[in-house]
Amino acid sequence: MKPVSKNLVLPALFLSLGLVLPFLTGQIPQIGQMLLPMHIPVLLCGLICGWQRGAAVGFVLPLLRSVLFGAPPFFPQATGMAFELLAYGLVVGLLYSLSRWHCLLALYRCLVLAMLAGRAVWGVVQTIQLGVSGGGFTLSMFLAGAFFNAIPGILAQLILVPAVMLALDRTGLVPFGSNRENAHEDASA
Repeated sequence: MKPVSKNLVLPALFLSLGLVLPFLTGQIPQIGQMLLPMHIPVLLCGLICGWQRGAAVGFVLPLLRSVLFGAPPFFPQATGMAFELLAYGLVVGLLYSLSRWHCLLALYRCLVLAMLAGRAVWGVVQTIQLGVSGGGFTLSMFLAGAFFNAIPGILAQLILVPAVMLALDRTGLVPFGSNRENAHEDASA
């Protein structure tokens, strides 16, 4: 696939996956909210397409899904998620691109840091949004929303994202386990 096509098609693929995956888990809202199905395509987009496209897909995805399907509700959920997912795509893509080695350890390091950054951004945005609208956002609300209720989704991300990256490495689509210079040389060949 030519680089220009790849730069357009892959982010569109991840955006489409993010729009569709919640339908698989959304039949039972409690499970769907806990599995965080929109997060996985954004993390993969940041890793595979780079931080710029990962951030763009992350920001657009919850807003577009809210406008098209009414879920998540636009304010404050979709708007808060837009900044959270932007941070996921940006941080995971940037850290992974700067990582000397593209191995499983580097992938997990980038993934965990991106997940923490995204949750911190979500907490700040929710505090601002709910403060401006007259509500409040407490520490217990943050901990419940960002960590305790999200444990199944966090585990799914820590299992599925590396599994997909390893599968893509085996097919030769995404170089994995080599240093940064060799990965760029392999991609340009």
